[in-house]
Amino acid sequence: MFPTYVFGWPTGQEKGDYLAVDLGGTNLRVCLVTVMGDGKFEITQTKYRLTEDQKQEDGQKLFDFCAESLKTFIETNLADATGGFVLKEGEKLSLGFTFSYPCLQEKIDHGILIRWTKGFGAPNTEGENVAAMFRKSLEKYDVPVELTALINDTTGTLLASHYVNPTTKIACIFGTGCNAAYMEHVKNIPKIQNLGIDPEADIAINCEWGAFDSFEHEHLPRTKYDIIVDESSNKPGEQAFEKLISGKYLGEILRLIICELIDDGVLFLGQNTYKLENPYVFDTAFLSLMESDPTDELLMIIGIFSHFFAVETTLAERQFFRALAKLVSRRAARLSACGIASIVSKMGYLEEGCSVGADGSLYNKYPGFADRIHEGLVDIFGDKGRNIVTHHAEDGSGVGSAIIAAMTKVRKAQGLFVDI
Repeated sequence: MFPTYVFGWPTGQEKGDYLAVDLGGTNLRVCLVTVMGDGKFEITQTKYRLTEDQKQEDGQKLFDFCAESLKTFIETNLADATGGFVLKEGEKLSLGFTFSYPCLQEKIDHGILIRWTKGFGAPNTEGENVAAMFRKSLEKYDVPVELTALINDTTGTLLASHYVNPTTKIACIFGTGCNAAYMEHVKNIPKIQNLGIDPEADIAINCEWGAFDSFEHEHLPRTKYDIIVDESSNKPGEQAFEKLISGKYLGEILRLIICELIDDGVLFLGQNTYKLENPYVFDTAFLSLMESDPTDELLMIIGIFSHFFAVETTLAERQFFRALAKLVSRRAARLSACGIASIVSKMGYLEEGCSVGADGSLYNKYPGFADRIHEGLVDIFGDKGRNIVTHHAEDGSGVGSAIIAAMTKVRKAQGLFVDI
């Protein structure tokens, strides 16, 4: 649970041009967001491909690439008819930097990288202030921006979704990873009581709930398959909640069940099943296809097993595999509902109801995932669970980042908590 130093909700009256940079796992995305007020915005964006070498070379070089790309974007999209900048001499645009890697933040434009994830390994970066490193690169290339806010994409999703739909009180990501964010009262956060912030103020919290019940494993109901997934992962004991519900792991859970049944002599008798023995070869997308197969003979499932794993299946086996896929994905959705319910209960949102902005490949693409979350909320809260409704979230790493930059610029101009 990390305070983000994003204070309160957007008013809906934020206006102006803001830049957003999102350092993702595959691309660097640069956006120009024109915030128009009343929940409206326009966005222009360009993606710059990140090579595997760039992810592993010196961290300062990585931020140099970010700064160069941002400068190219500005020169392309903010040029007037004569080829000059539309910016006045000395004018700088506010920049929101989406950096969705575990960071320790002491203020909104500062962040110490705890560890790289998503395949990054750039040296001389962990333990460093990544905002300061990016500023150094921006100065090197004379980019006319001011880094106003360093944010996590889930926090951006919360603010962007509320800007468009003010009933949104919670944001969640259900994809390759999982996370949530919500707005908490400062008086309820002991770790920041010494900062002199108004106790009645609200501050966005990045839950990092994928790490819930890590190491001790006292609360989550894990099966033997979950334990194998955990112990064979590159970070045993960590991200316990994520390993039960995120898209990265659901296919592997199903593969482990199938492999156990093969070893017990129940499935694929007399066939060579070696292709199923490699970890993570069974993609979570296969579960989605299995559940959505519309044919009586389950032809899509025939194709998955014959094309990718060179095994033949009977109709009874295919029906069984689809039932297994439903069990694994339904558990993930219902555990996700538990996470939402915990925030709803803590903040007292049940009676009045609220919207939950949700994003990620599981939520957006897996058939029935959203419905199963709603089913879980009704099972937890009874009919009042229908007061909690999920909806497709707004773009957190682009629009959300820009809105947070806008809010931060206004807050500091008003002299509110200017040092954080």
